[in-house]
Amino acid sequence: MDKEKIVITKKENITHAIKFTLFSISAGLIQIGSFALLNEVFNLRESIAYFIALVLSVLWNFTLNRKFTFKSAANVPVAMTKVGIYYLIFTPLSTWWVDKLTFIGWNEYLVVVFTMLINFVTEFLYTRFVVYHNQINTALKDAEVNEV
Repeated sequence: MDKEKIVITKKENITHAIKFTLFSISAGLIQIGSFALLNEVFNLRESIAYFIALVLSVLWNFTLNRKFTFKSAANVPVAMTKVGIYYLIFTPLSTWWVDKLTFIGWNEYLVVVFTMLINFVTEFLYTRFVVYHNQINTALKDAEVNEV
C-alpha cells in the first residue's frame, strides 16, 4: 500500500475534539469514581488514590480514542509508548501538586477536578499532534483495502 498523506478536514477535527471530550468525560467519571472509592473506602493517601485512578482512566481513554475518535491503525505498543511518555511527565508533576495542594488544605476533589481539566486539554493536543499525527483514519484505509 502506498503511503499517501491523509488529509483531515476542519469538520473531522471538530468531530475529533467532540468525541475526545465525550470519551474523556467517561474516563473522568471512572477516575472520580475510583478516586472516591480508594480515598473514602480504602483511605488511601490522596496522591496514591489519584495515581491509581489516573491509570484506570488513561487505559479507558486510550482504548476508546484510538478506535473511535482517531480511527487509527497505528501500532498499539508504539502509540501506548508515546502516551506513556506524556504520562511520565504529567503524572509525577500532577501527583506532586495533588499532594502539595491537599496538604495545604485545598479540597481533594477540587484539586483532582482541576488536574483532570489540565490533563484533558494537554492530552488532547499531545494525542492529536504527536501520538496519531500521521495515523488518523488509517484504520479506515486498512478496512477499505481489506474489502477489495
